[in-house]
Amino acid sequence: MIEIIPASNRHHASHGWLDSYFLFSFADYYDPGNVQWGPLRVFNDDYIKANSGFPEHAHSEMEIVTIVLEGEVTHTDSLGNDTVIKAGEVQRMTAGTGVRHAEHNHTDKDLHLYQLWFLPNKQGLAPSYEQKAIDFLDEKNELIPLVTGQKVLEDVVYINSNSTIYYANLREGKEIDFKTFPIRKSLLYVTTGELFVNGLAVQKNDQVRAADIDALRIMATADSTFLLIDLPGVEANY
Repeated sequence: MIEIIPASNRHHASHGWLDSYFLFSFADYYDPGNVQWGPLRVFNDDYIKANSGFPEHAHSEMEIVTIVLEGEVTHTDSLGNDTVIKAGEVQRMTAGTGVRHAEHNHTDKDLHLYQLWFLPNKQGLAPSYEQKAIDFLDEKNELIPLVTGQKVLEDVVYINSNSTIYYANLREGKEIDFKTFPIRKSLLYVTTGELFVNGLAVQKNDQVRAADIDALRIMATADSTFLLIDLPGVEANY
């Protein structure tokens, strides 16, 4: 099964300082048929204005991943972390038994980031934090692993989920074959450009949700960038 979900189906929340596009039910948007995909519970495409940001707030029992595409974000939390995550860097926060944090754009330039939440593979984890500069934005024509909980890889961020997040910068006419299994799920989100995914046309900000297949064949019909998430098929529900 492969489903193409057009960009127009995303929920748009505008707060002046924040433009956010929700791929799943979040905040004031609730669709009982669109709550999660495997353990992926939240995927927000956020544009944050200069000199603004999210005030301190609390989370628990969630793996929170931030991927910065443009600009930089300052992170502070109740664990004592006070860091800056720049474009090409990835952050993971295990909320676990409870953590408070704030995210601000203290620069004079707008900020573009993805925030993804995963239901963890175990409850009651101690809160923790990890951040890496992976320089994924400039790599060409291959899937770059950013975050994984499936296997030990160098230069990636660890997550408490049997999932992996990849980023690709695919030149026009190039192809990538991603091998998967019918028991797993995939989600592909197009950042820029246009693709064919298993022969189906996908454009900027469209998403592909796939299950019960053996492979994704991805071909760029224009220079393109995208995120690909490999997920367990069983949905966590706690």
